[in-house]
Amino acid sequence: MIKIAILGFGTVGSGVYEVLNKNRIEIAHNAAEEIEVKYIVDIRDFSGTEVESLVTKDFSVVESDPEVSIVVETIGGARIAYDYTKRALLAGKSVITSNKELVAKHGLELISIARERNLNYLFEASVGGGIPIISPITQCLTGNELDEIYGILNGTTNFILTSMVQDGASFEDALKEAQKRGYAELDPTADVEGIDAARKICILADLCFGKNVNPDSVGRKGISSVTLADVEYARRLGYKIKLLGRAYKMPLGRIAAYVAPHLISKTSLLSNVDGVMNGIVVHGNAIGECMFYGAGAGKLPTASAVVADIIDAVKHMKSRKYLGWDEAEEGYVVPASELVSRWYVRTGSGLKAIGEAFGDLRLISYPGEYPGAGPGEYAFATPEMSENELDEKLAGMDVRSKFRILD
Repeated sequence: MIKIAILGFGTVGSGVYEVLNKNRIEIAHNAAEEIEVKYIVDIRDFSGTEVESLVTKDFSVVESDPEVSIVVETIGGARIAYDYTKRALLAGKSVITSNKELVAKHGLELISIARERNLNYLFEASVGGGIPIISPITQCLTGNELDEIYGILNGTTNFILTSMVQDGASFEDALKEAQKRGYAELDPTADVEGIDAARKICILADLCFGKNVNPDSVGRKGISSVTLADVEYARRLGYKIKLLGRAYKMPLGRIAAYVAPHLISKTSLLSNVDGVMNGIVVHGNAIGECMFYGAGAGKLPTASAVVADIIDAVKHMKSRKYLGWDEAEEGYVVPASELVSRWYVRTGSGLKAIGEAFGDLRLISYPGEYPGAGPGEYAFATPEMSENELDEKLAGMDVRSKFRILD
């Protein structure tokens, strides 16, 4: 019998408890051990509920109990969760987490502690919710040299952009609907400004390329500036606008990692990842391009990934499952402004200024009926160039939008 503790009994923590009980027989068969929740650590009162007898507000009870061999962290954030995770590892307990902020900020240190003590620190649910992505990267695709990973990593922003594309809703109205449905928080900053997606692309880049990517080195541009005019210009060009997290291998072993809205061709599989769903594309020199699709968040999908890690940890109680990356040298992550691509530009500057900067360009037809578009406004797609080169050409112009085009 393997005994575990769950830290935090919110959406994900309660989902883990539910899945462990609902699928108890299957899980015991797959793990070759029965798994029992001995403690739930939460500061709230659960009197009168079925978990009342399991709840403690004191983490030290878990920390000092030799019967608990696995701790499941679903608190979120990188303060209390970091303290409890580090203490659990130092106490000789493997840790499973769904906490992308914690893994992105402190994963290198926590993995190092786990490695030194022959423990497991697993985090499949930290990216993509219920989508299996970390295990494929670290197992199924290890015969490849991976050179790029990108995808729709945040369901809230994808729901908002889908509403703008399919329903003609403004950003503000789409955000209100996302909040009404419970997809967006009252303060949606972490989602709409790309903070959540940046944490996730850090973790994916760490695993794909083997060195630590600090979240502070990831450029971010969210979707709050996307207008219905941009959506319509993109449609006329044959594209949809999606917020992507992307990590790309550059020359000399460096990488670029960033989050930003992109124009995605309607022929791309990612263009059809709509609503709150996520899609992640990995490119390797042997497999080519492969995509992982599914529910990127939610109680049971995320809990499914957490429970899979619990089973994996049980199977590797005596032989640690290696999962991690190394420290990066200075200059390892370069600004995404060096990355070359085509660009979509919307500007209020006249044809003379556009012609002087870019030469002969084909303009996208004017969607005058769309909010945010007005007389004298032009939109166009550029040839391939870096963002630095683009900004030089746009200097002094009235730039209203500029997004990369991913063909």
